[in-house]
Amino acid sequence: MRISEIFNLNMTQRQLDFVNVNIEVDTPLFLDPYYIGNRPDNWSYDAHRTIESFFQHILSLFKSNNITRARQLFENLGEPNETCLGISTNRPNGRGIGVDEAEKVFKHLYESKVIQNNIVGHFEDLVIFVDKIGKDKISDLTTNIIRKHLIDYTISQCELLGIPLEDNVPTGFYWNGEKLRWENGYEKGLVIGERVIILVPKWAVSYSNAYTKDYYAQHFVLNFMQNEHLRLNTSLVRTKTTKKGVVKRRVYKKDLKASEPVFQKEYLREFTLKHPEVFEDFRKRAKSKIEPISNPKLSNIIGQEEIDIIDYLILQFTTISAGAKEATNYHRLVTSVLEYLFYPFITRPIIEQEIHDGRKRIDIVFDNSAEKGFFFDLHTIKKIPASYIFVECKNYTKDIKNPELDQIAGRFSLRRGKFGFIVFRDIDDFETLIKRCADTFNDDRGCIIPLMDEDLIFLLKSLKTEDGNIIDGFLKDRLRKIIMK
Repeated sequence: MRISEIFNLNMTQRQLDFVNVNIEVDTPLFLDPYYIGNRPDNWSYDAHRTIESFFQHILSLFKSNNITRARQLFENLGEPNETCLGISTNRPNGRGIGVDEAEKVFKHLYESKVIQNNIVGHFEDLVIFVDKIGKDKISDLTTNIIRKHLIDYTISQCELLGIPLEDNVPTGFYWNGEKLRWENGYEKGLVIGERVIILVPKWAVSYSNAYTKDYYAQHFVLNFMQNEHLRLNTSLVRTKTTKKGVVKRRVYKKDLKASEPVFQKEYLREFTLKHPEVFEDFRKRAKSKIEPISNPKLSNIIGQEEIDIIDYLILQFTTISAGAKEATNYHRLVTSVLEYLFYPFITRPIIEQEIHDGRKRIDIVFDNSAEKGFFFDLHTIKKIPASYIFVECKNYTKDIKNPELDQIAGRFSLRRGKFGFIVFRDIDDFETLIKRCADTFNDDRGCIIPLMDEDLIFLLKSLKTEDGNIIDGFLKDRLRKIIMK
């Protein structure tokens, strides 16, 4: 059964921030350290720092010839079957890394000499050059290294959705990037039956073929070799004269493949040792080939049909009554709708986030993960700090006025961000509220965009046309009204 079914969440994958895994079988998705390292959100940045801390420490141990210590650090990699990700066909079994397997991984790493020869500089490079390390192994290794980040994420999602947690659940080993050591302990945890489950953000997984040895060989190594054979005019150069008498010279990749084992990691190691600039070009350009998995594709991968949930969400606005009694239900509905509308641009919602040592609370906080569009333009074009997106939900029977705007503005700072939404049921004088938001903005206290039920319903209905520009345009128009007042 999937997580949503076990806890009767009545939510589809599109409404959830995590991969809605079936705990009885692995889902063929992978944590990709290269992908995580190139994401703009704060969670990915912190997780990437931990990954880099581990591998850079391994590099330093190799350089100081402390191979024994480096080998010991690999021994702490356990079997990460808690995420239910991978490629096993039966019950999740952590097929990638056990103690014996970890020793084999280190053996392949050491014998490849990729560290000794300065071929690799980052953890994700191992999948390109080291034998017996593929996407599944690198994903398992990554899971262990950032296990604490994943556990913290799991706790926040369970608290957001009301999923019960157990106390004093063993964490398993995770890497402490500051102390440069493996640690373990006890935390709150998600336990189903007798199994510990760790939730994985849907925006942190991939099945992309961009950062693989095959892509590197096909599109970079072979391209380089084509140019070299043309330059040297070797026997692999073929000529053809057109009807106009123009002589064209070509080197075909199929001929190169027949002459050299370009897709073998041993060959790629030798090639990269001679031409490191080709691999550096690959690393830089691979970034443009990766993107978050869309909700429809993710639903297809996990085997959950993408049903029409829009009408159901719209109905919830009419069934949840205004007032303090149903404030929590309204908060969760708004979170679900914003996840549905704005993924992958904002991610990782956390409900009732404490700030100022717990003296103040923010209803919902999202990470700004945008690499284009409205949320990206906030800080790059509008110069509005927006590392986090704050959301205050007011399930009021009365109008929103200055005290509510002052409340959310009081949460803003340059470090956390100065942009947010105030979401409410309805209002009698919307133009006055826009003027009040403009006053807040002009006083340099931050930018607040008001959204009422009617707006969210309109945006949900716009998705039926599959025109994402409607949402982006709507937000830009409302921001313009506030700025230009």
